[in-house]
Amino acid sequence: MALSLCAVPFLQSSEKRQISDEVKSYPFDEGASLFRDLELIKKIDDEIHDELPFTYNYGMVGGYFNMPSARMPIQGDIAVGVAVVKPYDIYGVNFQMFQRLELCLNYRVYKGLVEHNFGKEGFGDDAERIGNVKLGILALQDGFPLLPEISIGVEDFIGTKRFNSKYIVATKQFLDWNLELTLGYGKGRMKGFFGGGAWSPFRHWSVPLLKDISFLAEYDAIDYKKHPHEHPSGRKVNSRINGGIAFVGWNTFQFSLSSMRGTEVAASASLRYPIGTSTGIFPKINDAAMYRSPVDIEPLGVIRTERDFAQEIAYALSDQGLDLFIATIGYDDDGRKELYLKVINNRYREERVVRERIQHVLAALTPSDIAMILVVVEADALPCQAYRFRNEDLWRWRNGLISDFELETVAPMREAISEPSEYDAARIFKRSKSIWTFTIRPRLLTLFGSTTGKFKYNISAVASPEGYVFDQIYYKLQVSYSIKSSMQGLGGPDRANPSRELIVRTDTLKYFHTNSFSMEQAFLQRGWNLGKGWYYRFAAGYFEPAYGGAATEFLYYPVNSNWAIGVQFASVLKRHYHGVDFRMNTLQLRGGKYVKVRYVGVQYFLEFYYDYKPLNIDILVSAGQFLAKDKGARVDVGRYFRSGMRFSIWCTFTNGHDRVNGHTYFDKGFAFSLPLDIFLKQSSRNYIGYAMAAWLRDVGARAETGKKLYWTLQEERYNY
Repeated sequence: MALSLCAVPFLQSSEKRQISDEVKSYPFDEGASLFRDLELIKKIDDEIHDELPFTYNYGMVGGYFNMPSARMPIQGDIAVGVAVVKPYDIYGVNFQMFQRLELCLNYRVYKGLVEHNFGKEGFGDDAERIGNVKLGILALQDGFPLLPEISIGVEDFIGTKRFNSKYIVATKQFLDWNLELTLGYGKGRMKGFFGGGAWSPFRHWSVPLLKDISFLAEYDAIDYKKHPHEHPSGRKVNSRINGGIAFVGWNTFQFSLSSMRGTEVAASASLRYPIGTSTGIFPKINDAAMYRSPVDIEPLGVIRTERDFAQEIAYALSDQGLDLFIATIGYDDDGRKELYLKVINNRYREERVVRERIQHVLAALTPSDIAMILVVVEADALPCQAYRFRNEDLWRWRNGLISDFELETVAPMREAISEPSEYDAARIFKRSKSIWTFTIRPRLLTLFGSTTGKFKYNISAVASPEGYVFDQIYYKLQVSYSIKSSMQGLGGPDRANPSRELIVRTDTLKYFHTNSFSMEQAFLQRGWNLGKGWYYRFAAGYFEPAYGGAATEFLYYPVNSNWAIGVQFASVLKRHYHGVDFRMNTLQLRGGKYVKVRYVGVQYFLEFYYDYKPLNIDILVSAGQFLAKDKGARVDVGRYFRSGMRFSIWCTFTNGHDRVNGHTYFDKGFAFSLPLDIFLKQSSRNYIGYAMAAWLRDVGARAETGKKLYWTLQEERYNY
């Protein structure tokens, strides 16, 4: 086994010499032990990935206590935490969206300082929503081990920017000494030079808990005395040196304790999890193993009838989490038998998993007298894609004569085709789709920044019957009951920043009141595969609690394409806050007061989707007219991960000219969806979703219009 030091470019020079000496003294003869080989390789691998404990500061940015460092979490990591830094309470969440892009949100509360506008109305202590971003310029993986990591960052870059700072920072790890040092320079609230360091002397010890302790110190550059938005009780500074201790246990929990400004003691606790790379909290022990036996390739005839074969393959696919709905047998132009199957995937999130399970079943059960098998995968009554297998290729694959890659090459994913007509093939199996499936789940809605309270919530029970009519028309009915809500009375005009647009979204909270039933959705949808990558759908009914109407959509999305383009149009009416009736009007601020305006919502968009697979980024650009009749474009940039999680940010640019705090406001926010099977012992296609806008405004608002074509197709075709 040949080893080369060129595989370890990020080691310290002393570590390279140590490994080099081991390699030189290592006996490379034929009798060398395989275990010695593996042991040495593991040692090299451990040295490559060795690094000091990573800590979050009190603002949940990678750093020490108040100051940042240039280091970043692992890509896909998420962390949530709370800190008591008198006179502030800080709540934060950090997400490493890319290898070099760290995002963080804070909610900072001024303890004991009532908000001057609405504090006495119930809002209470003043508070600030803060967005932070850090961008890596030079990282360890760039291959310059003698240079420090370098990052630039901006704190509080959105909203009122009361805590805004810009900085550049460099951090160097000295692994031999278990030490890291940081030097940076900031402008804004963080003014001038700052620095920090962390010493982890016990990290190689085997003593539990003790090995997870680090000692931290920093030079705090925050301009407490002159910064205009500082808490009056937080301006006194006796010392610029903050020192303390941090415990990072099992790379999951972090507890920090330190002095602050030489006058106070600060503390924080946080929880981190590699949600982007996780394969799940539990192994998928309840998933069926790949089909192996029994193997039956007996040709169709008296011994093995078509009905027996259809039942065999239907049961086998069902055990794999797939449903067979149609099976037909016909003949090609050369008189050879062809098998057509229509399959629906009920369990798996990745196309490769579905394909592999289908291959195993077909390779073991397809009669030897069938020459070709065409499998169509359907979702939401829409044929999405197909696979055409030659039986001889499946036989070679099952016997190990060709690889997975070779089989995929000769039988790639292709455009779906419709079922052969009754004149060309005989149907041997038919199952009707479920007319009725029922799910019930809890739901939590949240609102931050109401004039009567910092945090508002709505807890509801949601019941969702759904199914198919005539096997082709999808329907969904969703009913909710609001169990507990603190949103009662909310939804009125924003007195500080009244919307001058048509009121199409800012009254949304009036649909969620305590102890009330609501029929949130009740719509029908039909989709068509028009062939050659073209798709169409039509939907009508109650699309969401606030709107109902009719919608239509065309989409061009060929199989194996990383882009798609579509157009959609919808005409909707606003619903009353209670009941199922519609109204033909809404409110608008005119002449200093709100008046009723006749209103029929019309939205239309030209949409472009692009999936940049090297970075796992998808981009959606929608240009057209929004609900408030403002025209413009919305850009949505998403990052998806191996775990199935997707995180996205969006911003909308329109001619609405909405004003918030004296500035033109463009609708923006973030959203994420998390696969439910992270928490389960079996695979699942269900997701948990959450979205939050910076402000609840009318500009850039859109109505839901049912299940969009692109996401139906993308979910069936995608591999993470």
